[in-house]
Amino acid sequence: MLKIQELRELIKLVDHSNIDEFSFESEGSKIKMKKNKETTIQTVVENQAQPAVPVVTEVVQPTAQPAQPQAKPAEPVAAAPSVDENLHKIVSPMVGTFYASPSPDADVYVQKGDKVKEDSVVCIVEAMKLFNEIEAEVTGEIVEILVENGQLVEYGQPLFLVKA
Repeated sequence: MLKIQELRELIKLVDHSNIDEFSFESEGSKIKMKKNKETTIQTVVENQAQPAVPVVTEVVQPTAQPAQPQAKPAEPVAAAPSVDENLHKIVSPMVGTFYASPSPDADVYVQKGDKVKEDSVVCIVEAMKLFNEIEAEVTGEIVEILVENGQLVEYGQPLFLVKA
């Protein structure tokens, strides 16, 4: 069973993400969270090992004010340069965690100004404990890195801008 602090962190993560619905099941416990347009989070916790007494928590926040300031924005870190038609966006093929290097003590795959080929690995996106190497898919020069190491990324989120 999850501790109350872990449950609170899960609620915060779901609230600050683009995920509309989240389900988790472990050791007979089930958690389901669902958001709608008014940023309502509904949490149902059941433990099948104990008598079935579901706990339902509902948090409703007005859409005009965010609940808490977001510590780490999910938006690009640097302001995007003026959109150039020759710039190719390397986007995340999945939801996961962005890593700029193969391990914490290793050099980054690419830096701003580096030349890349179509098969050059530019980063890793970790999803469900699987580390997926992301390739440039275009030959050119890295103009901008749009995310920070360790940042959560969404499907389709631009990671790099490449001048083809």
